[in-house]
Amino acid sequence: MLGIPEPFRDFRDKEKLHMAVNKTAFIVGALGGASVAVAAMAGAGVKLPLLTTPHGGNLIQASTAPVFAPPPGAPESFADIFERVSPAVVSIHVTSKVDIQALKRSIPGFENFPFEIVPKGGGDGDDSRPPPKQESSGSGFFISQDGYIVTNNHVVEGADDIKVVTKDGAELKATVVGRDEGTDLAVLKVQGSDFPFVNFETTVKPRVGDWVVAVGNPFDLNGTATAGIISAYNRNIGENFVDFIQIDAPINKGNSGGPTFDIYGRVIGVNAAIYSPTGGSVGIGFAIPADIAQSVTQQLIAHGKITRGYIGATIESLSDDLASSWGLGGRKGAQVTDVLPGGPAQKAGLQSGDVVVAVNGVPVKSNTEMTREVAKSQAGDVIHLDVFRDGKERTIDVQSGTRPTDAELAQNGGGAPDDEGGSGPDHPAVVGAPVLGMQIAPLNANTRGQYNIPDTVKGGVVVASVKGTSDAGDKGLQRGDVIVSAGNHELASVTDLAAAVAEWKKAGRTAIPLSVRRNGQMLGFVPIKIDG
Repeated sequence: MLGIPEPFRDFRDKEKLHMAVNKTAFIVGALGGASVAVAAMAGAGVKLPLLTTPHGGNLIQASTAPVFAPPPGAPESFADIFERVSPAVVSIHVTSKVDIQALKRSIPGFENFPFEIVPKGGGDGDDSRPPPKQESSGSGFFISQDGYIVTNNHVVEGADDIKVVTKDGAELKATVVGRDEGTDLAVLKVQGSDFPFVNFETTVKPRVGDWVVAVGNPFDLNGTATAGIISAYNRNIGENFVDFIQIDAPINKGNSGGPTFDIYGRVIGVNAAIYSPTGGSVGIGFAIPADIAQSVTQQLIAHGKITRGYIGATIESLSDDLASSWGLGGRKGAQVTDVLPGGPAQKAGLQSGDVVVAVNGVPVKSNTEMTREVAKSQAGDVIHLDVFRDGKERTIDVQSGTRPTDAELAQNGGGAPDDEGGSGPDHPAVVGAPVLGMQIAPLNANTRGQYNIPDTVKGGVVVASVKGTSDAGDKGLQRGDVIVSAGNHELASVTDLAAAVAEWKKAGRTAIPLSVRRNGQMLGFVPIKIDG
């Protein structure tokens, strides 16, 4: 996930967003109640029929109007539409185990605490005691008469027990049909029939400025209704596979997983997050669009999981500075910063420094767009990548694999070695050569020990120091960073870096892209001014 502002917190991080009602967090994934956004201009006195669907049962629908002209008769109340759609909305109550070590890491000042945190009543050597439990709540809604319920993944992730409470107070045990971390959606199932349900609307959508109403379980206050408008579409808050609808209907903890209705009672989104510096609503909420939600939930019901294409490459958006340093002018695309050894991209010949401008003929302007296009493929499909390398465009065909889970991708990121290193008799002080406003040293046993460089980093040169007034200093390079390549040249010595800089300068370039690793992790390409 790239470039998420501080107030945006991942709902799946239960240490930052406690799944109980009382805990505060910056982006509140509304753990604690359902958000059902309904219309604000639902007409007073408008007849709201119940329709019979091919699936049987009663589908709640406020109006059959096909477009977004307001219903006649300036409405002054949302009561009619609320009465019709609210029976499909449920509260979801979850019980799960507390991760004590994760809790310790989340307490400021206790990240490196050398002793275990033991729950009250423990600590007597009794390892058979059950782990402590935590309770949380969210929202959801029926999408079929036979008991399928849509909610957010972060509401039910890690759940040991799930209880669904309907509007009339009935308590039902629910099981997880499937979850998708990539879109933060999940499908539950309860036993029974003839449940009131709603459908996703994917053919038309309201305009920015049209009314919506949220109905849910904020702070365990069941059946709370709030109204607002659609503020914007295509909001990117750091999720790879979702551009969110922004709404200003107040939603809070407990609203996560509830539906967003248009003024005709049609589900246009699933509430997932808010932006907030305080933990409460400030009028900026986000819903997953109905077309994405419908596609994902259908796959979860059919297969229990979502599969996406994968090529095994780390990518970043091509900034203007990077494009200029590569001699690509104003081109947009996704730059490859690393390839997984033995992965599909490496086998196909994709290289660090390649700039991908199209996937299967679809232009991509950012790393997110490329990720989404690749994800549309299935394992075994051939993906055609249009790539710039050394100033020339070429096509590289990659046979897609299956995208791992987010947790598996994080585990593959590498890490620092166990020892702390440091200078001393075994690690004498490092002396480097000046290049681009930095002192550059070779990568050897001495520098590995001095800067805790893991064995997974196989080549490059080491930054021994950075001049604060240099462009490298301004761009954030640090002591211990490993420069793996410069331009299109892999580096094995300080001389290699100096030669690459000289070549770039001779070609009239004003900056050179450096591929940088820090603590074993690939940071990407950093364009450094040659005269910096």
